[in-house]
Amino acid sequence: MTDSAPRRARVRAPELVGKGGWLNTGDTQYTLADLRGRIVVLDFWTFCCINCLHVLDELRELEEKHRDTVVVIGVHSPKFVHEAEHQAVVDAVERYGVEHPVLDDPELATWKQYAVRAWPTLVVIDPEGYVVAQHAGEGHAHAIERLVEELEAEHEAKGTLRRGDGPYVPPEPEPTTLRFPGKALLLPSGNFLVSDTTRHQLVELAEDAETVVRRIGSGMRGFVDGGPQEASFSEPQGLALLDGGCVVVADTVNHALRRLDLATGAVTTLAGTGKQWWQGSATSGPARGVDLSSPWDVAVFGGRVWIAMAGVHQLWTYDPEAGTVAVAAGTTNEGLVDGPAAQAWFAQPSGLAATADRLWLADSETSALRWVDLDGRVHTAVGTGLFDFGHRDGAAGQALLQHPLGVTALPDGSVAVADTYNHALRRYDPATGEVTTLATDLREPSDAVLAGEDLVVVESARHRLTRLRLPEEAVRVESVAHRTRRAATEVAPGTLRLDVVFQAPAGQKLDTRYGPSTRLLVSSTPPGLLLRGEGADTDLSRELELNPAVTEGVLHVSAMAASCDDDPSHEYPACHVHQQDWGVPVRLTEGGADRLPLVLAGMDEQ
Repeated sequence: MTDSAPRRARVRAPELVGKGGWLNTGDTQYTLADLRGRIVVLDFWTFCCINCLHVLDELRELEEKHRDTVVVIGVHSPKFVHEAEHQAVVDAVERYGVEHPVLDDPELATWKQYAVRAWPTLVVIDPEGYVVAQHAGEGHAHAIERLVEELEAEHEAKGTLRRGDGPYVPPEPEPTTLRFPGKALLLPSGNFLVSDTTRHQLVELAEDAETVVRRIGSGMRGFVDGGPQEASFSEPQGLALLDGGCVVVADTVNHALRRLDLATGAVTTLAGTGKQWWQGSATSGPARGVDLSSPWDVAVFGGRVWIAMAGVHQLWTYDPEAGTVAVAAGTTNEGLVDGPAAQAWFAQPSGLAATADRLWLADSETSALRWVDLDGRVHTAVGTGLFDFGHRDGAAGQALLQHPLGVTALPDGSVAVADTYNHALRRYDPATGEVTTLATDLREPSDAVLAGEDLVVVESARHRLTRLRLPEEAVRVESVAHRTRRAATEVAPGTLRLDVVFQAPAGQKLDTRYGPSTRLLVSSTPPGLLLRGEGADTDLSRELELNPAVTEGVLHVSAMAASCDDDPSHEYPACHVHQQDWGVPVRLTEGGADRLPLVLAGMDEQ
């Protein structure tokens, strides 16, 4: 005898609490009881996180298709201090086109109640108010859709499904010339080209950096080549002059590089397929045939176009002569590791600037300024890792930034850094090794371009370009240092059982056709925290040995699992990759936990 409904673990969903209140609801404050009868998908996100932005895009189709049964709620859970500011969350919701209610939870109250350990995490709540699934990372939209279809049928039959309009109320549009611009470029004419990111356009401004000369792109999110009115982009960012007549555009959410012909305004595609790169995809080849992942900035260095591939924590290059792309630096692991290009780790590289002998980069998630030399080695000027940030000037070894998105080479050999979450412009001088502050009271600066004696700064959250005279003197600021806001997990010294929980979605099974379908990579900061258990293997469970002499640190865990349709009649079954990186702050204490479960997909039932 079998039940008609699938048996699944159910846990009563904790209440939704957030000191910042609700956005996108027309000022209505909601509780879970108000949503009873609907399938609720909680999206725990923070706006600095590229993986969270990928999930926002993954969810759009699900929201549209099941709009009368599913309510997606973003639970904004900050990593950086700036992200705990309510206005910054309001800005981010508009900036990234979030079309569902968002709960602003600056103190991580709901995050803690749901025992979330990573950005992004998705939690599915059934119409009776029970948690039925949890997914960490990207690539889960297909699994959630299948679960939603099951829940619709199950609760329709039980009479517990309530259909109708959801609680989303769109905000009133603001009539500004630019809307959350991303990057800027000085054109040979003396005009400025700006990526008007939220409006999915490029805008050419006159030399005054205010008067609109022309707009390029339809203004609708899309991936279409053509003339200036027909072409479409999706949240474009970086811009680089390839030669006197054309500009390379990092078309971020289309996972593509586009080419703008300055004379005609025509847009064509240089690289990318429109699909996001996943583990196992090609890492080099003809540019139009290789998937990319959220290219955020571009710069010409050594005859090639270098790409800050924020989505996979790497640098890639595009060869305009050969029409090919290839990985140039980075392993796809997220962190701060210097050395030969193939062994370096990055964390969401988001800004590039080239000089004759260095490619400078703003590595946003490590709050770092780094560079690549002509031999391909990676170096760090400012920054220590994923969890330390702040606003501190002085010797570069102890200086702090907060999620910088842009870097600009200055005439004297120094560089200006758009220190985005500190609302500041900073300067690093390689000759002295000193970091200073050039300007404050900017609002989320994301780029700057040199124009004569001035720096023209993209003030993204003020929707404008701001002209600053290059100052002789540095501005003095109060030093402040921060660490990530997440509480450390208390674990016992000695043996720790690490379990990555993965349950293949309904109707799917692990894909073992080409060997193991899972992968687990573990490391730690500091490296001495792990006595045993470091490295890569195919088993999703592992025994770690923690060094009792190291009282706290971070476990870096990267997991991947591939699943395919479990139907032998399909000659080409649909397959999906699920992957997530966790940085778990831990504190070693007697009596702490001896097991660390991390849910990739499903429910931890131990």
